[in-house]
Amino acid sequence: MEEDEPLLETGSIFPSSWLPDARTLIFRQRRKNGTEDDIGMLSMEGDRKPELLSETVFAEAQPMLSPDGRWLAYASDESGRREVYVRSFLEPGGRWQISTEGGAEPRWNPDGNELFYRRGEEMWAVAVSTEPVFEPGRPTLLFEGSFDLGRTVHNYDVSPDGKRFVMVQRD
Repeated sequence: MEEDEPLLETGSIFPSSWLPDARTLIFRQRRKNGTEDDIGMLSMEGDRKPELLSETVFAEAQPMLSPDGRWLAYASDESGRREVYVRSFLEPGGRWQISTEGGAEPRWNPDGNELFYRRGEEMWAVAVSTEPVFEPGRPTLLFEGSFDLGRTVHNYDVSPDGKRFVMVQRD
């Protein structure tokens, strides 16, 4: 049996999702001042030096890579409140605001054609087209419930068929 090996010896880094080849980890990193977050990636090969994907004055967190590895969904407070955005991953390209009245905790449907997010106690879905370019639909309310909100991490997951959710119920 191999010994455990630390991935990094630095800072407050929280894993979030993997590239489809499982060789690169997407993470959220707490800034040194301890107040805001940035998004980065870490290859499991080579020198394992983390690379920041976003380094702005805004808090950017909860990154989730699309199943095909082409699109990065995340929450940012750049509008003055948390909203969900999608941007092209690793290739030059656009960026789209997905939520319209606030949003956080984005997760992809495993088929990649839908993005889910939370707004308070509401669960929303947005159909997306990714070919030939990324194009989001209009947000649709799926359901409401007294579920625990993930402040810095996701507090729910989506079943492999994209039809059910596992959520942490609030006491």
